[in-house]
Amino acid sequence: QVQLVESGGGLVQSGGSLRLSCATSGGIFVLNAMGWFRQAPGKEREFVAHITWNGGDTYYAVSVKGRFTISREKAKNTAYLQMNSLKPEDTAVYYCYADRGGARHWGQGTQVTVSS
Repeated sequence: QVQLVESGGGLVQSGGSLRLSCATSGGIFVLNAMGWFRQAPGKEREFVAHITWNGGDTYYAVSVKGRFTISREKAKNTAYLQMNSLKPEDTAVYYCYADRGGARHWGQGTQVTVSS
């Protein structure tokens, strides 16, 4: 069973930065990919970023491209989301996920609040 623990959320002013971490545990396993979605109040959950585990290929939502960077540390089975130039519209609960085989596992979510 893959378990994900997120950290790094918080309150930041517009233009500031935060780094989210998503650590996996639950045994020895091989991941296919990791990434993040986010959900703002009253809105649907939306894709943010994705990284393939072996090749490190990255994909971003248009709204965050150029401001957010996803990376992974294979030895620790951990992914990171560096968020720069944050805007109030980035305020949301951020959920990380890990793809293993044909299943997607989710973290508990971490709140990111950007004040104007």
